[in-house]
Amino acid sequence: MKKFYIIANEDKQNTKRTLKRIGEYLSLKGASWMVHESREGDEGQRSDQGFKYTDPEKVPEDTDCVITLGGDGTLIQAARDLAGLNIPILGINLGTLGYLTQGNGQDVPEILEALLSGHYVLERRMMLEGRAEGVDGARFRDIALNEIVVTRKDSMKVTKLSISVNGRFFSSYTANGVILSTPTGSTAYNLSAGGPIAAPNCRIMILTPICSHTLNMRSIVLCADDTVRIEIVDGGEGEQAAVFDGDTAVDMSRGDVIEISRSTVETTMVKLNDDSFLDNVRNKMAGI
Repeated sequence: MKKFYIIANEDKQNTKRTLKRIGEYLSLKGASWMVHESREGDEGQRSDQGFKYTDPEKVPEDTDCVITLGGDGTLIQAARDLAGLNIPILGINLGTLGYLTQGNGQDVPEILEALLSGHYVLERRMMLEGRAEGVDGARFRDIALNEIVVTRKDSMKVTKLSISVNGRFFSSYTANGVILSTPTGSTAYNLSAGGPIAAPNCRIMILTPICSHTLNMRSIVLCADDTVRIEIVDGGEGEQAAVFDGDTAVDMSRGDVIEISRSTVETTMVKLNDDSFLDNVRNKMAGI
């Protein structure tokens, strides 16, 4: 790898210092690099062009790797905005847990040397696509790397949902909502809601209820090729929402439907160390 595009979360501490270290190191090694320039309004809703933070047209076609500076959220935003470009992404953690990232600001020289010398492997991570349709005909589509959550906006109230899989009725839920997670997202909201952890190279979807008002409701592991249909059975106008990776959201009301399936695009992530997935889970989760 010799050409890099850097996306930095300016709200994190030490961002400027870490960015300076990266630029100096890459320049010393004869590599080229470019920094994403954020602009006013980038934090708004996803644009008509399909991106929210990073315009994929601004990323040079010959980019070998995208480096994100921030936390898991920064990496996930980049993955969604740049989906389909097939450029490997590596995250440097400037936040707290950083489960998806490959090191922190102190590890910059080692990280960059591994990239420049080819000491890494690439992992392809599946994504989800959600297509929401309201009874009024309004439509919304987006993708997610971690999960799509259908939930009640008022966390102190439950919502009633009807779930079908591949056109066949599966179950009704009375709960705070449901999570449909990828293996990558299994260690995020899904884990907090009691769902199972899955190896990131699996090709599955995990359906997990949130605070279900039923004793026997548990997570269900589905095939990656399944299509899940979620219908809002009860609730007033805009009282529910479908939330993509905890970021973008669309309001939902009684009778509205969202269909979720595996996306045709994937995210390619850079893995530097030889730690197994289970080693990573143990090390990252030990202090939580």
